[in-house]
Amino acid sequence: MAITGKLTALMVSREKRPGCYGDGGAVFTDDDALAARVKSLRVHGENAGDKYDALHIGITGRLDSIQAAVLIEKLKIFADEIVARQAVAARYAEGLAGVATTPRTGNESTSVWAQYTIRLEPGRRDALGAALKAQGIPTAIYYAKPLHRQAAYRDCPVADGGVPVSDRLAGEVISLPMHAYLEPAVQDRVIEAVRRALAG
Repeated sequence: MAITGKLTALMVSREKRPGCYGDGGAVFTDDDALAARVKSLRVHGENAGDKYDALHIGITGRLDSIQAAVLIEKLKIFADEIVARQAVAARYAEGLAGVATTPRTGNESTSVWAQYTIRLEPGRRDALGAALKAQGIPTAIYYAKPLHRQAAYRDCPVADGGVPVSDRLAGEVISLPMHAYLEPAVQDRVIEAVRRALAG
């Protein structure tokens, strides 16, 4: 049975916003049947009437009390952190203009900037990552392998001609340090290091 109905999910982890110290998440829906199904799925698909009888193939998706306590406090400053992250993203966009393709949001969109991922000309990423690492500046490549190349999706159909944009981007993107408390002087150091590395 497919899950249908009005569903909004908020997934949080160490890497997402707001982050906790482990894994957590929330699902919001106005559909009672869907809510019951999701509750079942988060505890191995258990039957509400008999917890030792699994109705569905589920996961262990329970939010423990420690993570909830952390998130309650972090939600109080969440709006301020989003504003701070947007300022960091704007500063990166301005500082890296002309040397890298920087991310942007649509006119009616916002981002919480879980990562700040730039796109480089083909063949430049590894050299940039090495140059920044040599200066103690961490980077990450979160999307090195597109979904259609991962084992879990090997049997899923792909459009005629493949997905060349996904393949190309997977080899061109790299993420820079990003958090709400990234001080301007530190960010300027990152920007200058990127500019120097890409100028060479």
